[in-house]
Parts: sequence; structure tokens; C-alpha cells
Amino acid sequence: MTEESLGGAIDPLAAVREAHAVSWDVAKINGLTRSRAVQTMAQVLKSQQNEILEANTLDLEISREMAVPDLLLDWLKLTPERLHNAVQILERLSELPDPIGRVMSGNFQVDQGQTYSQLMPLGVIALVYEAFPELGAIAAGLCIKAGNCLVLKGGSEASHSNSVITDALRNALDDAGIPISSLQLLPTEQGTSVRELITQDRYLNLVIPYGRPSLVQQVVRQATAPVLRSAMGNCYLYWSSSGSLDMARWMILDSHQSDPDPVNAIEKVLIHRQQNPSTVMRLWNSLREKGFQLRGDAELVQEFPELGLAEDSEWSQAYLNRAISFKAIDGLEPAIDWINQHSSGHADGLATESYQESRRFALGVYSASTYINASPRFYRNPKRGDAIFLGMSNQKGHRRGLIGLETLTTVKHIIQGIGQV
Repeated sequence: MTEESLGGAIDPLAAVREAHAVSWDVAKINGLTRSRAVQTMAQVLKSQQNEILEANTLDLEISREMAVPDLLLDWLKLTPERLHNAVQILERLSELPDPIGRVMSGNFQVDQGQTYSQLMPLGVIALVYEAFPELGAIAAGLCIKAGNCLVLKGGSEASHSNSVITDALRNALDDAGIPISSLQLLPTEQGTSVRELITQDRYLNLVIPYGRPSLVQQVVRQATAPVLRSAMGNCYLYWSSSGSLDMARWMILDSHQSDPDPVNAIEKVLIHRQQNPSTVMRLWNSLREKGFQLRGDAELVQEFPELGLAEDSEWSQAYLNRAISFKAIDGLEPAIDWINQHSSGHADGLATESYQESRRFALGVYSASTYINASPRFYRNPKRGDAIFLGMSNQKGHRRGLIGLETLTTVKHIIQGIGQV
């Protein structure tokens, strides 16, 4: 990172300007070179696994001494399996079709000419994230593949891990002939605040916050650069009167399997009042056996005192742990209204045997995605299809839903005429 001095003081945001300065050059690099760079990034991560895990062990030791919350420790801890998964994601990214230059039909026409649209790089993207050391590598792969530059702002709890990973990736970029200034890490020891970074709207084209809701909300409030808001947790399931116990149980349990970050985990369940109480008890016993803590609204707690009471504020908050709250509800329309008011708005589900209910739910819930008799479990590296995902967005602005390669592009409209006739 270049150091610029003003009266002897290091300017920590010089890195943002460096990324901006080379963004035009990176955007012009051909797709084959960018794909080879991502492949090289995967190889370097694999070859430096021991160094990365050693740095991560140091971060974990320091974080435990500093009483970092257990949730962040879980997110912070790298294992060979997690690192291998990041390598696999980069390898697959390198094999995906180049998103840049993809031509699409124009949505309007002009006289004496034709119109079409083409995907183009956004420019400079900043990722503000807590823990998750491998997330910086995945974001770097996505950005380079899409012809963008990336500025990383990680948390102090992962400073050593982030530094080793970024150095390795920059070496890979250098080997591949891509400017190393296209990938920047803002060191935590220089004290660059989140606010300082996300107000660099002259140089940043997009900011992606990833972590606890408090971090995401901070970035949304303070940023002057465009923000792509990510979401995690507080997903709802409406268990209809016609929905089976096995379906509801499977949807809940499978949604919590996206370890270590439970992006689409079902944390709230609305139960139709016509569900058999003994069937509901069977679900709760099954969840308790899996280590879940169960809570309920006042009505359910009065009938089933063994449930903990969910406070009013909890219905709109993510737990991000193995806790689930249940609420009795009169039917589909009240369930849709409740979900639209209280869910995080990125992934909500329905267990039902009614086609009419499924259609009304799919169209009535405002969330970015709805899952009907399907697990909302989040996959960064799906088994099928040409896609790798960084996370989920619940906003209705720049892009919505799964954050993938196309999310990190913009559209250029091109009008090709033949002159005046």
C-alpha cells in the first residue's frame, strides 16, 4: 500500500485512490486474463494454507483475550475445510463465463438505428466485514472476475488473517499481470474508521457491508457512496394448517446448515392455530434434541409454559444462533402481513399443501426470495448453475436477492445509428 504523508502522517485512504486510479485499466483487461488471475488466486491460497491458518490461530488467541463475542469467534475461526471451500469457490469462479460484455436486447428502439445493452464493471467496490477471513478472498475473486477493483475493510479481530490472505492474493494478481493496486486492505492498526471509508463517494462505486445487523445499519446510515445492503438471519416460516410436520421440520433444520454464517436461517415460525398441539409439541421436542432454544409469544407461553417468552422487539431482530421463536396466527393473510412487517426481507418460507396458498404467499410477501416447501438454506457455491454468491441483499435498490457476478456490474446502453437519412 502506498503511503502518502501530510506533515509526516500516513494517509490511510491512499489505498482507495490507488484502486480508483487503476480501475479503468482493470476494466479493460480481457476475460481470459481475469479468469486466469482468479485461478492463480485459488492456487496461492492452497499453497499458503499453513501460513493462513497460523495467522488465524493468532487472531483467535488475541480475540479470546479481548473477550470478543462467541458469535464473532465462530465466524473468525478458519479450518482447513473452510479454506478449502474458498479455494473451490475461486476455482469454479475462474471457469464461469465472463459476465463483462454480455449483450442484451435494448428495451426501446430508435429510428434509423438499433439499441442494445451491455454489462460493464462497476469500478471500485468496498467490502466492510466482520471476521470471516475467507470472505475477503471470495469477494476478491468475484470483483476481479467482473473487472472491478476491491477495497477490504475487515475487523480488528481478523487483522492477521486478513493481512496474510490479502498479501497472498496480491502476489497472485501480480503473477497474472493484473495491477496489485486493484486489491487493497485497509490495515486496522492505522485506525481508518468505517465512516472514513464509506464516505469516499468520489472513488467508490459501491459499498457492501457484511456482518451483524448493527454493522450493516451503521454503513447504511453513514455512507455517502452507494450501498448494497446484505442481510442475515430473522427469516420467517409460515406453517400452514395443511403443511406437514416433516416439511416444517426439514425446512427449519436445513436452513441452519449454512455454517458458519446462517444467512437464511429460519429464526421465527408462524403456526396456524388449527395445527394439532401434539404435532407442534413433536416439532419442538425434535428441535430441542438438536440443541435449539425455543421461545414463544404470550399466547403460546401461557399454554406451554416451558417456552421462553419472546419480547416484542425480538420479532424484528436476528438471533444468529440456535434460537427460534414461535407465534400462533389465524391464517395466511395475517401471516403475510406479519412477515412483511417484521422479517429481514431476504428469505421467507411457507410449508403448505395448498397451491392457492403458495401462489398468494409468493406474490404477497415482499421479501427478495420466497421458499415454498423448499429449504431456504444459503449456498455460496451451488451444485448446479453458473453462479457463485457472496451473500443476500434485502434492499429494493441497486440489486436485490443473491449477490453474484452480475450484481457487481452495471448496464451500458448503446445506440448504433446510421446517421441522418
